[in-house]
Amino acid sequence: MISQLSINATRQGLHEITAEVAAVVNESGLREGLCTLFIKHTSASLLVQENADPSAARDLELWLNRLVSENDQIYTHTNEGPDDMPSHIKSTLTASSVAVPFVDGRLTLGTWQGIFLWEHRRTDMQRNIIVHIGA
Repeated sequence: MISQLSINATRQGLHEITAEVAAVVNESGLREGLCTLFIKHTSASLLVQENADPSAARDLELWLNRLVSENDQIYTHTNEGPDDMPSHIKSTLTASSVAVPFVDGRLTLGTWQGIFLWEHRRTDMQRNIIVHIGA
């Protein structure tokens, strides 16, 4: 089964999408298998990360923004604004897809894990994620 999630990322940073993904798994009717997610964008990414303490997300966001800064003089791809080229670098350093097994119709995430869309642009962006559910 293949479906698509459309997520409105209202700001730069991590946006938890675990509930949306779990709903797609539940709707599939399958009891066990693999849920694979793929983001159809080059300036955002996907990851499994700590979802219990918001300070973990803030620290990741601050660290990546420090690692890949805006307005670096070496950038030549600047037509879409100062956050565009850094967003491409950030998505290269992270991931465009994740896979999570599910058992008894439920994602097998650890106690403190969640699935996140990581928006690397500073503007409000509509992001499309392909969800493949397979047995």
